[in-house]
Amino acid sequence: MKIPLSNPDITKKERDAVLEVLKTPNLALGPKLKEFEKNMAKFAGRKHAIATNSGTSGLHLAIKALGVKKGDEVITSPFSFISSANCALFEEAKPIFVDIDPKTLNIDVLKIEKSITKKTKAMVIVDIFGHPVDWNPILKIAKKYKLKIIEDSCEAIGAEYKGKKCGSFGDISTFAFYPNKQMTTGEGGIILTDDQKIANYCQALTNQGRKVENGQWLNHSYLGYNYRMSDINAALGIAQLSRIKEILGKRDRVAKLYNKKLKDIEGITLPYVAPYAKISWFVYVIQVQVARDRDKIMNELRRQGISCSNYFQCIHLQPLYKKMFGYKRGDFPIAERISDKTIALPFYSNLTEKQIDYVVKKLKECL
Repeated sequence: MKIPLSNPDITKKERDAVLEVLKTPNLALGPKLKEFEKNMAKFAGRKHAIATNSGTSGLHLAIKALGVKKGDEVITSPFSFISSANCALFEEAKPIFVDIDPKTLNIDVLKIEKSITKKTKAMVIVDIFGHPVDWNPILKIAKKYKLKIIEDSCEAIGAEYKGKKCGSFGDISTFAFYPNKQMTTGEGGIILTDDQKIANYCQALTNQGRKVENGQWLNHSYLGYNYRMSDINAALGIAQLSRIKEILGKRDRVAKLYNKKLKDIEGITLPYVAPYAKISWFVYVIQVQVARDRDKIMNELRRQGISCSNYFQCIHLQPLYKKMFGYKRGDFPIAERISDKTIALPFYSNLTEKQIDYVVKKLKECL
């Protein structure tokens, strides 16, 4: 049996939506883009949405729109996909890492204030693996120190914190739609905000710096980027969003099956869900209790046709960050300890119980 790590949930509805766009002259900057942005804003409970060609592009524009510049410091987590730290480097600011909570794997809110300095301008707060961060204390810290919040919910569409949707907490928030995400546009992301000026600025920057309020075709007011999402991608996103409740339900079913079948196996730790959280399952990540066995287990699972991966490698131990900032092992011990033990098992909407049983059986054998 060959089981991929992820697999997008694409139906006839998505294929038909894309084909309809291909029958028109509006492959980019057309009506589907605006429709997708409107639908996403409504879903997240925000006033404005600006689609981008990736979640990384969205994070970059969020940093830029909030005025983060050279010499500023941006607090974030070392246990995340690298974009949540790189977005600060794009504007020559410095990411300041804060270690994580060992249960939720999100940034440890109790350690944030110790890392705030006069140079701190903003925080990039990640809802890791679709699990919401503990937002109330984060918001209090931001208010106390007058810090801007970029909510990196790129892995958390549909997640909720105490009944409120992720994507609605930051000054600017972001979702991402890579094919392994809960919903996909192929490649793509989106910026969400309630601030009209921020929305206008980000809209201009996605399209080579053309101001929204200026109707002239080639009139560039800012140094912008080609961060646009095409109407082809947007049409796929519209169809996926219309099925988001179904998709999230399928993923929840898969997670519950894993939980049930793995709960009595010694030698592993299952994903934790806090009482305040409604998780949106992005990946299913277990931890082995003996770190030195992790890579052996993954290699054997792969040999048995089961795709798996370590999620995530710590950002501060990536070659770029070690070279730039001199980070070393021991700087953020909890993130490092967790990172050394993680295995992401195959996880996607249409994973069958038969496939899950095969994964569980082979994992038991490996252990």
